[in-house]
Amino acid sequence: MLTLADVLEALTNIRLEAAKTVITEAAIDSRQVIPGSLFVAIPGERVDGHDFLPEAFKRGASLALIQRDVEASFHSLDLRNLPAAGDWAASVAGQLDAPLCLRVENTLAALQQIARFWRRKLDVRVIGITGSVGKSTTKEMTAEVLSQRYHTLKSPGNLNNEIGLPLSILRLSSGYERAVLEMGFYVPGEIAFLCDLALPQVGVVTNIGTVHAERAGSQENIFIGKSELVQALPPAPHGIAILNYDDPWVRKMEEKTRAQVFFYGLSPEADLWADEVTGLGLEGIRFRLHYQHETLHARVPLIGRHSVHTALRAAAVGLVEGLTWQEIFDGLRQGHTQLRLVAVRSSSGALLLDDTYNASPESMLAALNLLDEMEGRKIAVLGDMLELGPYERQGHEMVGLRVAQVANILLTLGQRAHLIAEAARRAGLPKNSIQEFETIEPIVEWLSKNLSAGDSVLVKGSHGLRMDRIINALEVSS
Repeated sequence: MLTLADVLEALTNIRLEAAKTVITEAAIDSRQVIPGSLFVAIPGERVDGHDFLPEAFKRGASLALIQRDVEASFHSLDLRNLPAAGDWAASVAGQLDAPLCLRVENTLAALQQIARFWRRKLDVRVIGITGSVGKSTTKEMTAEVLSQRYHTLKSPGNLNNEIGLPLSILRLSSGYERAVLEMGFYVPGEIAFLCDLALPQVGVVTNIGTVHAERAGSQENIFIGKSELVQALPPAPHGIAILNYDDPWVRKMEEKTRAQVFFYGLSPEADLWADEVTGLGLEGIRFRLHYQHETLHARVPLIGRHSVHTALRAAAVGLVEGLTWQEIFDGLRQGHTQLRLVAVRSSSGALLLDDTYNASPESMLAALNLLDEMEGRKIAVLGDMLELGPYERQGHEMVGLRVAQVANILLTLGQRAHLIAEAARRAGLPKNSIQEFETIEPIVEWLSKNLSAGDSVLVKGSHGLRMDRIINALEVSS
């Protein structure tokens, strides 16, 4: 387990074996502190973590990182401008009891420094996952597969950035054999930094889409940023890059890595590939797997035909990590890995497909493909897709074209979603089957009046639109 001695060594290069306090995990939110936690007080634009030190210690934090003066009632050690190692060690020997504050120049940098130090002390194999769409579900299913043989840690929730990844690393202990860590991306250089913290030996790339193009600038920049994962991997045979053969951008990453490349996809050119993919609606998907000279039949509880790529990614990690097919299939059959999309019923008996967590052109198309598998009248309730930058018009219009092929009725929310409506109209969806709205309330009113048993309704848009309010208003309370 991580101890105060490790924290001090990471921050000062001085190890005090007397500092035996065990650190259970790290937290930046006092509400998430558990007994023994390291609380990291990070100042933000609206909230300053230093203001919550009393709450963190009340909840059982053993240690806190601070970067400004706090109440004198909190015992603290200043780690800036340390004297000679021997003098300092002797002077603080009797001041190491919890709860304790450590004063540093920058608490976030200190958190990252501790995580970097701790990762290098552990003999654990790290699987890093990045991509524009599907990272979280891939992380969950990959962890399910690896857990069939190895003691596996996965990064909780979406802790995938310069704050979240160090928090995940500090959950590791010597008992873990594998760690599955999600790595997010906004600008080039970010994933390289995360890889320096986590030292992944296996890298999985899902796809290169247009999400975050507004900040990254272009799909080319997204490619450059995501490629940092495969560039950071050790050379073959110790490093392995698991790449999506069906995505031309991801396929090009073969040229960027020294690691062994393992392709997955729907093409026989891939190392692991699938065909005969059948969507079973809310019952999951069925497909046939091909690897080397083997052909196997699989059925998994992931929703939508597009989810075959998620299953392929998890199976590929299982294969390169030495699992048997039985272990891989046992992991793939776990039923609680579908993170985002939830199916509920309205009071009228209509099926509501709640996919309101976020939206990009790629995930919109995948969700519409699922709607296409449903029975009855199909209604698409689609909102703006944010942060698409130069791909804004193209992305919304591409979705509109697919809507015309799938849906009987389209309701849109927001100004950008007008582009979806226009494209669907041009592609042949009747004008009287399209309703455009600027706010949530009239959409809820329209659906309340017009839904019938047997209808299937997809609700999806960027998280900023809070389209989950539509689901909350219509869902039958249990």
